Amino acid sequence: MKKTVLITGASSGFGHQTAKLFQKEGWNVVATMRSPEKEQELNQLPNVLVTRLDVEDQESITEALEKANQQFGSIDVLVNNAGYGIIGIFESFTHEDWQKQYAINVFGMADVTRSTLPYMRKQGSGTIINVASFGGQVGMPIGSLYNSSKFAVEGISESLYYELDPLNIFVKIIEPGSVRSTNFSKSMAMVKNEISAYDELLSTFPLRLGAATANLAKATAEDIASTIYEAATDGQSRLRYSVGADGQFYIEKKHQLSEQEFTAFMHDIFTR
Repeated sequence: MKKTVLITGASSGFGHQTAKLFQKEGWNVVATMRSPEKEQELNQLPNVLVTRLDVEDQESITEALEKANQQFGSIDVLVNNAGYGIIGIFESFTHEDWQKQYAINVFGMADVTRSTLPYMRKQGSGTIINVASFGGQVGMPIGSLYNSSKFAVEGISESLYYELDPLNIFVKIIEPGSVRSTNFSKSMAMVKNEISAYDELLSTFPLRLGAATANLAKATAEDIASTIYEAATDGQSRLRYSVGADGQFYIEKKHQLSEQEFTAFMHDIFTR
């Protein structure tokens, strides 16, 4: 029997590429998104169900899972890909900014996972793949809001990794670096800064970030989709999969250096 993967945020980017790859490899694909009526490609492919799922709407989560199970009979892999990024100075973030960031990246991911688990427990197996970021292990200036949401994804995933193991349900984390052909500041919402004390940090951050890993390979959306597929099919109990040499650069530094050495290293890149 064909296996079935359900992917959130499949309308573009990583999610769209991942849906196409799983379909190409012979899987049943449930490609979910907030506005499925706008999709022009995935709904033309065989064995693909395009349906609405808004991670902030529990009713849409429940309905998407029911449709997936009715059409394909199982949900073997869940890919929590839907995400959103807000960057800027901590003092400039509002309470509403925090709510919006966590509603999608943390609470939405948790709601979809919690709603999927009864299906996986009933069938006695499953894999949950959460798309985090190298920024889920490494904090950076102007990233307190986004980084903290991805730290939360990592913490939830690591706890579930142990909690679900006795139930034959695997948990995997994907940690992309920056993505080729995209710009860090353009791929996220930037909160306006009106505090002059931070002007220099904000003006130099993009150049410093780019210079630190200028010679390292950036991942593509296809690379990330391939890594997600690898995590779904390798049969390993491996927890983390990093994608892109630039993200791996920071992760390795954090684990290789002492805390004092690492913070000095980061200061040298971004603030000194």
